[in-house]
Amino acid sequence: MYTKNKIVKLDVKIKELRERGIRFLGYINPYIAVEGYLFKEASKKGYLAKNNKGQDYLVEFGEFYAGVVDFTIPEAYEWYKVVIKKEMIDFGLSGWMADFGEYLPTDVILNNGVSAEIMHNAWPAIWAKINREAVEEAGKLQDVTFFMRAGYTGSQKYCTMMWAGDQNVDWSLDDGLASVIPAALSLGMTGCGLHHSDIGGYTTLFEMKRTKELFMRWAEMAAFTPVMRTHEGNRPEDNWQFDSDDETLEHFAKMSRIYTTLKSYTKALVKENSEIGVPVQRPLFMHYEQDKRAYNIKYEYLYGRDILVAPVYEPGKSTWKVYLPEDEWIHIWTGNVYKGGDIEVDVPLGKPAIFYRKASEYVEIFKSLSEHV
Repeated sequence: MYTKNKIVKLDVKIKELRERGIRFLGYINPYIAVEGYLFKEASKKGYLAKNNKGQDYLVEFGEFYAGVVDFTIPEAYEWYKVVIKKEMIDFGLSGWMADFGEYLPTDVILNNGVSAEIMHNAWPAIWAKINREAVEEAGKLQDVTFFMRAGYTGSQKYCTMMWAGDQNVDWSLDDGLASVIPAALSLGMTGCGLHHSDIGGYTTLFEMKRTKELFMRWAEMAAFTPVMRTHEGNRPEDNWQFDSDDETLEHFAKMSRIYTTLKSYTKALVKENSEIGVPVQRPLFMHYEQDKRAYNIKYEYLYGRDILVAPVYEPGKSTWKVYLPEDEWIHIWTGNVYKGGDIEVDVPLGKPAIFYRKASEYVEIFKSLSEHV
């Protein structure tokens, strides 16, 4: 990488950043590009899945081809763990996106003789297990994390974090900002209790472009999730970024301060998830099971027991309708108290519809959040 007109090795820079309290994340998937030395090594050792002619199966990724590491070969399974430990952990990474677990081609020939159509669903759990074991064997489970978008029965045991995948950079219910809310709640109820999404979405198709308002609203929601992480998207120059103007940068800084102010609360939620499996983002009915309406609320969630989040997922909104289960809820920005039911509150940018329980032991922390906006 370049800095101040001189070349600095990335591993050296990662170490320098770590000394300043800044961690560096990376990326990995179950495929290895044909141009690299890892492909040559894996091919020579017979660690790659085959096509119906007995040749190394190559997956086209648009601009390059890659081989499929055959995890049904015990030696290949162990080899790829070594790759993770050497090329990721020893290099200095504190975590990574473990991508593409769901992309096993259905016509690939695997060493175990089982049809790839049958192995396809199991593949994400195997991929999660490889990553988890690599981290554990390196003795870094308390220091290194990874997150995945693919899962299957068994992933819960191995995957340290989920993310919502590649949402569109838009407001659509099916694949935009709103879509990550029921995704998080559904995952939480299946045992994947830590979840987040790319702030602003990822995928730009056709004339789709991330707007300033979309980025800002997504950042508001992300401040009330276990991980607050941006992504420039697949077409960075076409999309609004966190530093596209001063107002957006200031907004993102404010939301980041809210996220960090909630540190002790969030850590308690993560600990609870680790110990008893309760998700961090929760459907309303988890704590209000007698409330029939709570079972049909898709686009609100409880952040732990004590915070209710109703993200603004439509453009051009200055007010937002919210349903509150029966309790004593305090609107975080005004201090107004609500007992429950249907209400409508002002939601200027930077002040999303957030409420906390009056009975919470974290009231003083919640009160302090308004100081940051």
